Amino acid sequence: MGGYGIKFGEAILWVLLYFGIMLFYTFLDVAVWRKILPSCSNVLHVITMGVCVWGFIRLLKRKGFEAELLSNISLTGVLLALGCSVLFYIVLDKGLDPVFEKMFPGSEQDYQETVKRFAQFPVTGILQVCILAPVAEEVLMRGVVLGGLEHTYGAVAALLVSSFLFALLHFNMVQTLSAFVCGLVLGLLYIKTDSILCCMIAHCGYNLISYLAVIERYGSAGV
Repeated sequence: MGGYGIKFGEAILWVLLYFGIMLFYTFLDVAVWRKILPSCSNVLHVITMGVCVWGFIRLLKRKGFEAELLSNISLTGVLLALGCSVLFYIVLDKGLDPVFEKMFPGSEQDYQETVKRFAQFPVTGILQVCILAPVAEEVLMRGVVLGGLEHTYGAVAALLVSSFLFALLHFNMVQTLSAFVCGLVLGLLYIKTDSILCCMIAHCGYNLISYLAVIERYGSAGV
């Protein structure tokens, strides 16, 4: 997704638009699907989310952001991406997150409620957390925001701004602080490999490892 540049304001607008889309399908899930069709609300939520993500990526394409997902793929890049997935789990889930959880107990409680719902519906949870969200976020945050800002302002400014905006997409302080660190590493991976797909592999892999750990923990607890 190279060969173009965007300004800070345009990057913020794209992130706000995606944030609005997230609020929209979350509202439908909480206020509509869970009340009208609770028995299949998780499936309806994933379908709604998938349609919204597809529509958003199509909109980006119409505006000139061509996602070359299969470009610049190498064995080194894939191995780096897989290494980042494991690194994220060790450094964030096992290292920083427990510290942030103690600092922001209210945010941690909200996060745990969300996690419990994912544990109840593991298949749709994987589609939502480990595929749809990472793919959309990498196209936007690394492909559009980081790639566009790098072309206009240089790598350092683009990396910091894209990581900050990526952090803001996460709804509570526990996730937000970890997401900033995650955004920095994913940004460096993109700069190193020039590959959106490598960033998707790293992001999806990390979410999958974390998700499976959550399922195992709550499954053992009988939740």
